[in-house]
Amino acid sequence: MGRLTGGDPSLLRRINSAVVLHALRAAQAPTLTDLVNVTGLSRPTVEGVVEGLIGSGLVVEAPADENAARRQGRPARRFRFRVEAGHLLGIEIGPHRIAALLADLGGRVMGSAHVEVSATAPADERLEQVRVAVADLLRRAGVPRGSLRAVGVATPGIVEADGTVRLGTALPQWTGLPLGERLRRSFRCPVLVENDANAAAVAEHWKGAATASDDVVFVLAGLSPGAGSLIGGRLHRGFGGAAGEIGALHLLGREATPEEVLSTTGEPLHPLDEAQVARVFARAEQGDERARAAVERYLRRLVHDVAALVLALDPELVVVGGWAAHLNGVLEPLRAELARYCLRPPQVAQSLLGEAAVATGALRLALDHVEKQLFAVESTVTARR
Repeated sequence: MGRLTGGDPSLLRRINSAVVLHALRAAQAPTLTDLVNVTGLSRPTVEGVVEGLIGSGLVVEAPADENAARRQGRPARRFRFRVEAGHLLGIEIGPHRIAALLADLGGRVMGSAHVEVSATAPADERLEQVRVAVADLLRRAGVPRGSLRAVGVATPGIVEADGTVRLGTALPQWTGLPLGERLRRSFRCPVLVENDANAAAVAEHWKGAATASDDVVFVLAGLSPGAGSLIGGRLHRGFGGAAGEIGALHLLGREATPEEVLSTTGEPLHPLDEAQVARVFARAEQGDERARAAVERYLRRLVHDVAALVLALDPELVVVGGWAAHLNGVLEPLRAELARYCLRPPQVAQSLLGEAAVATGALRLALDHVEKQLFAVESTVTARR
């Protein structure tokens, strides 16, 4: 980007438009006078910007208050940001299901859809299920595909800036998949791809358990845990997008694999899936000693992985999500062991968004992209450096 000067009228118009639009979106049907006071711009400038925004379809004149009109004569014109001027999608592509959320430009969720998918489904089949879920959601909501302004996608694996999955062992045929490119063929708008734990961290910060914290670690507790981190309110991906891959920590010490950790027979657990592991936890609750030993090994591994990240980042809060967060006996041992190992133990909370966290984070990714385009005033939580 070249050097900016005050002599570029087109740049000045864009800045003024972004400032006024930002003020309109933050207020409820403001008048021109309200906008002048909030933005500090001159009245003629605000009038010109508002008329331009009306012409673009992003702003509309709000209906007059009939009661106010009877009391005061002709009321001042009021305006509102048209949240219905476009739509956003947030999509989770996971091992067992595809989930999608549809929202307006204000981030208000208008509908959802999910499709079950086999853990062994090849990439083409999984992507076809994404198309099925999205088509169903748009049809039920009565939203044309051309109304979409951005699509956020969250999936397991290390994701590059262009949406290519550099490494993804949780899904068949996922490593090396140009996921962003493949999905852009289905949409006429930007498609932004993110790691699932990163997306969940953003979601909890947006409208979950971490709304009051800017230094957060989100742990996606599952068969092989992953984590997403916010540092100073911004998503931390690391240099190559691999930050938070705590599921690989056991490789450093050549410790037991997850299949061995959760085994109750001395043989590796097979198949290693959520249903099998849930049965191990259920048997542990019923008093089965071998199952209890397996659960204790799992919790020790989880605590070890999370403690390493906590020691490195010193977050204020650790949020635990994923399917394992709902199993009895996960949170309290994690709190106790983090207090034991960490120099400054963080708060520990369970996700408030549950299984919707990943798709919600993907939606926030799309919303951030649109806000950056429309407002271009402040950097976003999910912006890539």
